[in-house]
Formats: sequence, C-alpha cells, structure tokens
Amino acid sequence: MQINGNTILITGGTSGIGLAFAEEFMKHGNTVIITGRRQDRLDAIQARIPGIVVKNSDIADAAQREELVNWVYSNYPSTNVLINNAGVQLAMDLSQPVDPARVYAEINTNLVGPIHLGSLFAPHLAGLQNPVIINVTSGLAWIPAAFMPVYCATKAAMHSFTLSQRWQLRNTNIQVIEIAPPSVDTELGHDRREDKTQSHGGIPIAEFIKEAMAALINGELEAPIGDAKNLRAKGETIFEAFNSRF
Repeated sequence: MQINGNTILITGGTSGIGLAFAEEFMKHGNTVIITGRRQDRLDAIQARIPGIVVKNSDIADAAQREELVNWVYSNYPSTNVLINNAGVQLAMDLSQPVDPARVYAEINTNLVGPIHLGSLFAPHLAGLQNPVIINVTSGLAWIPAAFMPVYCATKAAMHSFTLSQRWQLRNTNIQVIEIAPPSVDTELGHDRREDKTQSHGGIPIAEFIKEAMAALINGELEAPIGDAKNLRAKGETIFEAFNSRF
C-alpha cells in the first residue's frame, strides 16, 4: 500500500486503533477523515489535531452509511482508502436468554456495516489511483474468546468476507487488506467493565500501529499483528487452553 498522498476514511476513528491510524497516516502526509457517533469527541479531536476531518456517523445504521458515502463523494471525491475499523465488543452469557438488541448491535456494526460500506465505495474506488479497502478484524477470528461469542463470530465472518471481497475485486485496481489485531490497550469492550475508564489491556497502541504500518508498507494482504499470529497459526488446537484463562 502507498502510505502517503492518500485521502483516507476511517470508521470508528474517535479512539483506540482508529484514532491511532488517523494520527499515523496524517504524519505521512495523508488527508484523513474519521467518523464517530459522539460529536463531543469529534470536536475535541479536531481541536487537538489541525487538519483532520471529522464526520458524525453511525456505521450500524444503513441510512447513515449511505449519507456518509454521498457526503464523501461530494466533499472529498479523491478518497481512495477506506478503513473499516468501527467495532462493538460485548460479553454474552449463552446459558440465559440473550437480548437480540445486543446481538444486532454487534452484527450491524462489526459485519453488516463494513460489508455495505465497502460495496458502496467500490465503484468509486475503482476509478481512482491506489485504492485500498482495509478491514480490521481480530486474532479472535481464528480463536474465539467464548465469553464474547458474537463479537468473535463477526470477526470470523469478516475474515471470510475479506477473502471473498478480495477475490471478487481481483480484476479491479482495488487492493483489499485484512489487519487482525491482538488484544490492544484501548477502551474496546468497556461495556462489560464496571470502571468505564479502564482500558482493554493488551499491547500498547503504539506497538500495534508500528507493526501494522510495517505490514502495510510491505504489501501484506493478511496481517495478523503480535499474538494474533499465534492464533492464526494454531487455529482451534489451542481453543481450550486459550479460553481457560477467562
């Protein structure tokens, strides 16, 4: 992937991996647009990072996805990189009746949103130079953490979808890349923590970004980062040992 001179749209860009990617890509001379649902966060980021572009948008909502794409076409037609990063991570007890609203929240944000958004952007991207779609999945796509089964299932589905998307777009100039993080020290999963200011745990965000950017520069189409490499390599053989830690 060419890492400079792009116009990049990052969903879920107000914290964690999305914001870290935004800051890193801006250092390399890119125009960066981030989306998020909380206007106060968008305003604070725009005040702190001169030049960053912000757009209030809920990726889980189909109408807002379509409005976002139309807004990008109208205001930033040179947008040639889409990073599907927005995600929701919820714990779920499958021994009890589940709340369908929580199930749909994860599926719509983590799976339906990126599928729809990628399809909306594909015709536009195909007419540009160096177009890229980056899907942020997870090491949990290969080894699920059983206490958050829907999140892991959506990431497994996104891994499978990315393979299909890359194959279907193989005769276009659109590059399709999968970045699979390990556990990264962000606020992801705050829903299940009593202290909402507590972070996720895992590797420092700077360490993740350094390795992820190196993978992009090296042209890797599937890039498990850090411990996610081990999960990718060993697959279901370590499922029981992995989950015994929780």
